Amino acid sequence: MNNGRFSIAIHILTLLARAGDEWLSSEYLAGSVNINPVLVRKEISNLRRNGLIISKEGKNGGSRLAKPAEKILLSDVYQAVRQASLLGQNKNNPNPDCPVGRQINTHLDQLYLEAENAMVTKLNQTTLADFSKKFA
Repeated sequence: MNNGRFSIAIHILTLLARAGDEWLSSEYLAGSVNINPVLVRKEISNLRRNGLIISKEGKNGGSRLAKPAEKILLSDVYQAVRQASLLGQNKNNPNPDCPVGRQINTHLDQLYLEAENAMVTKLNQTTLADFSKKFA
């Protein structure tokens, strides 16, 4: 997840959490995030697939949370937008005759997994409601 999807998703979900039962349009959400509405609609689609929001089309359409913000963990959001390892993928093909080279990828993979697990554990301790309370 070495891109902006997590921050965009959290931004969208925080706006929806603060809106309560009000339906917010993708244009409104895009205006707050300051990105193209097409990108917001793509992320809305992903969040909907992952059960975090619901949407309806039409003049009075928009999106809102699929469940209370107290029941959405930030780790749920991370899992919904995760595309790759937190620290990326190792594309190096080290020399197998080198004592470090032949083992480096295995040890890096373990390190990356431990780091990501630590982050997910931290995100698992905060709900969307907790995060939304930070905004006045």
